[in-house]
Amino acid sequence: MPTFDALLDPVVKLAAEAAQAILSIYAADFTVSDKDDTSPLTEADLAAHHVLVNGLSALTPDWPILSEEGGRPDFAERSRWARYWLIDPLDGTKEFIKRNGEFTVNVALIDKHRPVLGVVHVPATGVYYAASVGRGAFKAEAAGGAVHAITVRPCPVGQRVVAVASRSHQSPEVAAYLERLGPCDLTSMGSSLKICLVAEGKADIYPRLGPTSEWDTAAAQAVLEVAGGQLTDLAGAPMRYNTKADILNPYFLAFGDAGRDWGAYLPSTS
Repeated sequence: MPTFDALLDPVVKLAAEAAQAILSIYAADFTVSDKDDTSPLTEADLAAHHVLVNGLSALTPDWPILSEEGGRPDFAERSRWARYWLIDPLDGTKEFIKRNGEFTVNVALIDKHRPVLGVVHVPATGVYYAASVGRGAFKAEAAGGAVHAITVRPCPVGQRVVAVASRSHQSPEVAAYLERLGPCDLTSMGSSLKICLVAEGKADIYPRLGPTSEWDTAAAQAVLEVAGGQLTDLAGAPMRYNTKADILNPYFLAFGDAGRDWGAYLPSTS
């Protein structure tokens, strides 16, 4: 059985293949339907899902796969999984539909409830982020381009903060958080790219005070944590996976400088 670190390169390749499947549809006319929860679904979501599921099944035949676009086993079965793949074949479908390029392919390996490997690929640019606990965290600037190590940046009290927030899912709670944070530079962006900006030191804090699902965050959390940052719930506990029947995340903070109390800026009603 390959080690976790040895799986990183094959998963990077698989994510790139899923990205190509997405781009073949992105360049043409495509239809949009609604899933049961009213979120949008396109042919690109399904095409990427099939590429990833087939590839991961061949890579590690005995490990389960949980995909946003696949069936979700009952928790009675999932609770027995010590290790599994958690994927979002197309994170940021709303951004895909808007054709703004801010969507990703997310692949994470969960081991004992923790993301230990993650790949976040940006189909529109070929940029990808990849990390595993033993090898480190990396960013490739474009397909075939230079790959370099990434790390979070320090942000002591008194330094101007760069915050990042969702482009399509802003909330009054986030606005209140940013107001308490004080003067800061704000970037709005779609998909798991927000967490990756923190991981590479281009942003300091991403407050997510709204709903997300586990496949939305796991891959980017792996990149962020290996790069030296943290993704925690509002009580400061690290985000963990497959611990309950539903797959909704608690509200969370993703940040780089763990020496700063980012929870101090939370509105008192949170």
